[in-house]
Amino acid sequence: MITAVDLKKRYLDFFVKKGHKLLPNASLVPENDPSALFINSGMHPLIPYLTGEPHPLGKKLVSLQRCLRTQDIESVGDDCHNTFFEMLGNWSLGDYWKKEAIELSFEFLTKELNINKDKISVSCFAGDQDAPKDEEVAKVWESLGVPKSRIYFLGKKDNWWSAGQTGPCGPDTEMFYDTGKKVCGSDCQPSDGCGKYLEIWNDVFMEFNRLPSGKLEKLKQRNIDTGMGIERTLAVLQGKKDIYQTELFSGLINQIEQISGKNYEKENQKEIRIIADHLRAAVFAIADGVTPANTEQGYIVRRLLRRTVFAYQKISGNQKEFLNSLAGEIIKNYQDEYPNLKTNKEIILENLSQEETKFSKALQQGIPKVQKFIKDKKTITGEDLFNFRQTYGIPEDLFLEIAQINDQKKRQDLKKEFDQAFIKHQDKSRASLTKKFAGGLANHSQDVVKLHTTAHLLHQSLRQILGDHVKPAGSNITPERLRFDFTHPEKLTEDQLKAVENLINQKIKEDLPVKMETMLLEEAQKAGALAFFIDKYGQKVKVYSIGNFSKEVCGGPHVGSLAEIEEIKIIKEESSGAGKRRIYAGFNKK
Repeated sequence: MITAVDLKKRYLDFFVKKGHKLLPNASLVPENDPSALFINSGMHPLIPYLTGEPHPLGKKLVSLQRCLRTQDIESVGDDCHNTFFEMLGNWSLGDYWKKEAIELSFEFLTKELNINKDKISVSCFAGDQDAPKDEEVAKVWESLGVPKSRIYFLGKKDNWWSAGQTGPCGPDTEMFYDTGKKVCGSDCQPSDGCGKYLEIWNDVFMEFNRLPSGKLEKLKQRNIDTGMGIERTLAVLQGKKDIYQTELFSGLINQIEQISGKNYEKENQKEIRIIADHLRAAVFAIADGVTPANTEQGYIVRRLLRRTVFAYQKISGNQKEFLNSLAGEIIKNYQDEYPNLKTNKEIILENLSQEETKFSKALQQGIPKVQKFIKDKKTITGEDLFNFRQTYGIPEDLFLEIAQINDQKKRQDLKKEFDQAFIKHQDKSRASLTKKFAGGLANHSQDVVKLHTTAHLLHQSLRQILGDHVKPAGSNITPERLRFDFTHPEKLTEDQLKAVENLINQKIKEDLPVKMETMLLEEAQKAGALAFFIDKYGQKVKVYSIGNFSKEVCGGPHVGSLAEIEEIKIIKEESSGAGKRRIYAGFNKK
């Protein structure tokens, strides 16, 4: 029986043999990208290169990427949804197009994985005012032996991919495996979600760029972006009823059964799946440097862990701590592929224990307050649910149970109101999406590029003024300002901040040239280039030099010379965690 490790190796080897270069498996936390809390797909780190920025490894790429998708939290508990998952993908950045991409997908599925082609159905874009019906793709599928009866034409909801409200986009074709379940009706098709058709692969044909006005324009280059989820494909290949019966979860679920006293096959499947999925996601996020908090990535980790603890206490009736024992199984299962799990094991376990203790106390204090609130207030709103989760960590499901609201429509309405309140909270905890750029520097706006180059000037200036212990710890750039986090043990003085600001502006006035070279990472480091976040780069990298002042490994883009940048002003300096500081800077608009 094929294992998850086998599947990953076969996929990567197959595409490497087909001329693709292997990308590294990057951290879950996007570097220099305020548009997303986590890397949510294999293509996420590649968005800048879809609009024409040359990739140092070339035009044909392949990767295995760990991902975390927050929009699927509420869906977890069914047969196939995860928050954390691993995604296999291959890309063409202006190289091959639809026919070659589909042929590669079909060859891997039917030849490498030996999936019966009679079990494969596909969907194509049905066409609308933006793009025509994709007859070209349908003909390719027919030429490969997929009959018209298993080729479905679906709309934008199902067969169109975009980086966001603006940016690269285009139609796609999806591949589905027939699970053998009975049809849900006479017109049963992949978009029904009834469980008969399980999506295993998606080929996206990116040829458009959506402007802020909503209008589409052709991209400078046509791109292929594909994605295959490890968990779903593995379940298909192993003939399992659901993803939780594969080796990725089976050992963990056995442990949950032992400590909860419940049997996965017979009872509480949804809750056991939530525990397994959410804890796995939290462990990986903490290993990548995210700790539970009330905002941004930390809020998602806290929410995942609280849902985990609540699900466990609900089915077991036991308040004994359990997270660390289960986390050990996750670490053991993945540590060979992800050494950072083993390296950060103590940090992971410490954070889990602290959060579990804190939440258990919050539940003990919060439940009586919920009971009193319900008694005093006649009408309950979704805002109330959200406020109690924010203040006391009371999950919305627990609130509804205590309130004895059993009417399903009422529960659904309250959850919709709750979701609206949650979205408002997300908008407050990070800048509005309309002011952000997607996927690193995807919009390549003039001001974003200027501030990206300024971030390098800021970094080098800090190293000169404070010392070489200064290292970047994350950044966030919008057209209005840059935010730069760095390692430093104490608050900067006014004199230090002024010295840093003056040094940046001095270099801008000198109009230093900005030069880019492509070389091996080892060569770059030997040449004196600073290299951080190394796991996001391959062996071949871009090195940007700003005169003799700054030299760093970076994906770009940057200005051609510093004369393009206006005078810079440091707006604010503050703490961003233990041993870390944060500086905000922008253009000095006098």
